[in-house]
Amino acid sequence: MIQFPLPVLGFAAWSGTGKTTLLKALLPRLRQRGLRIGCIKHAHHDFDVDTPGKDSYELRHAGAEQMLIASHKRWALMVEDVRDEPPELAELLQQLDTTKLDLILIEGFKAEAFPKLELNRPSVGKPWRFRDDPHIFAVATDEPKALPADCQLPCLNLNDLDALEDFVWHFCQQHSVSRKEFA
Repeated sequence: MIQFPLPVLGFAAWSGTGKTTLLKALLPRLRQRGLRIGCIKHAHHDFDVDTPGKDSYELRHAGAEQMLIASHKRWALMVEDVRDEPPELAELLQQLDTTKLDLILIEGFKAEAFPKLELNRPSVGKPWRFRDDPHIFAVATDEPKALPADCQLPCLNLNDLDALEDFVWHFCQQHSVSRKEFA
């Protein structure tokens, strides 16, 4: 499990589920609560940053004070770093200035070991991930009746932004660690 001096929460879902859309909606709400938020997004392809309409641009403009995006070819805070595999999340977390943040939200990196909220829209037609990932500790779906019977995790409505905002807020409060422990 990744150890970090700030709360780290991932949004794990298949492509097309709406991870970026949800984060864009949640960021301003969490900022209103006084949270300083960093985001790290995994990219599976070439990407440009600060282009209107691109996810990294939209998340930064929605309120992420630090935005880091990564793929197997490069990661930004713009650093060219061609390698066979994408950098690990722990390496990318070290690039953030934690003195200016309260919470790190992660989009992607679903194979890595850190706390995650699974997003699932049955209409996308993809399987649930919670059975194969012990780090998923809650799920959110737009069709709660489609939740598998064997799921014992807390379930949120993916369309209820108030509940999702409260969930992230409480996660941050519960997982905040005294900085003295890391001094």
